[in-house]
Amino acid sequence: MTDDLFTHLRGEIRCGLDVTYSLSDDQLLDYIERRVLEEDKLADLTAADKRKWVRRLYDSFRGLDALQPLVDDRSVTEIMINSHEEIFVERDGEVYRLPTKFESREKLEDIIQSIVSGVNRVVNESSPIVDARLKNGSRVNIVLPPVALKGPTMTIRKFPDRPMTMEQLVAWDSLSTEAAAFLQTLVRSKYNIFISGGTGSGKTTFLNALSQYIPPDERIITIEDSAELQIVTVPNLVSLETRNANTEGTGEISVRDLIRSSLRMRPNRIVVGEVRGGEALDMLQAMNTGHDGSLSTGHANGTADMISRLETMVLSGAELPLAVVRGQIASAIDIFVHLSRLRDRSRRVTEISEVAGIQGGEVILNHLYVFKEEAEIEGKIVGRLTETGNRLLHDDKLRMAGMTSGSI
Repeated sequence: MTDDLFTHLRGEIRCGLDVTYSLSDDQLLDYIERRVLEEDKLADLTAADKRKWVRRLYDSFRGLDALQPLVDDRSVTEIMINSHEEIFVERDGEVYRLPTKFESREKLEDIIQSIVSGVNRVVNESSPIVDARLKNGSRVNIVLPPVALKGPTMTIRKFPDRPMTMEQLVAWDSLSTEAAAFLQTLVRSKYNIFISGGTGSGKTTFLNALSQYIPPDERIITIEDSAELQIVTVPNLVSLETRNANTEGTGEISVRDLIRSSLRMRPNRIVVGEVRGGEALDMLQAMNTGHDGSLSTGHANGTADMISRLETMVLSGAELPLAVVRGQIASAIDIFVHLSRLRDRSRRVTEISEVAGIQGGEVILNHLYVFKEEAEIEGKIVGRLTETGNRLLHDDKLRMAGMTSGSI
């Protein structure tokens, strides 16, 4: 598919649509098919190749142009557009540069505006960074010039049509069967669980899997910057999403606003997709005020690092003594689960720790499971998430759920 011929044919089709651009999707598809069949320079192509031309031309009008085949490709997990001429994808854990490109910078800008307008977001030179999502639920991050030096950039993180189950994660060696059963008991016993990990470690995927253990008779409120969670086992579910300020600088609805509002919605549990700043205090207070079993995630390199980051987040939004902040963390969060992306690009649970309490002014962890690397065979890491031998210290929620620490 030559770029010059594609641009020429697309221009002719656009001219033919000047009067009747309100065509339905099916009508537009029929029109493009006729033009491709009439094009002499495409006469020698096979029927399959002509269908590819039709699809690419259609996507350039109604889809995401050069991105649409990548969005439709289930083997592609991430799409990285560094500029209109530079597209990378992640497939099976490997990152590749593609020969595909947009016909122009303006075309990429048009697609970006189409995406953000569809989810009531605004991105422009005065507000050049935005998070949004596609119709299929994929997460999109957009950065425009002058912040992005090479031109508009866009990163699309795709998610499976159906959320991954814990059984699938066990089958892929993300964690052991015993650890999964342990977490199932903790979720059903309403322990507050915080999931930490680096970028691309699978925090949202794991949170979705963990949510399948929430009893279906509970009321759940989810709060996110950009909706990604797929909680399918709980019918009484309310999903809330933040909103950026409008062009006049008003109308912003933050995660903090949504957490505070959710407390008046009679939730059994609150699920905060990710905490990044001062909203961490509101999340901790919600966990401390009768919303046991709540879940959240955050970026960190380990559980101890996550505690430090939570301290910083809380302090960024409130002037509190550090001792008070640490007390809030220790009383609100029961369990930390840390995920890592190992050097072979596999995603593993590498630590499950209980918050034991405060000692010497520091939050103390009781490590329950740790990942032990055993070997590396043909570039693949062999290891297992194993029990440390430490028992769960705080079993009050287990007992209230009719279980004991000896039963897990």
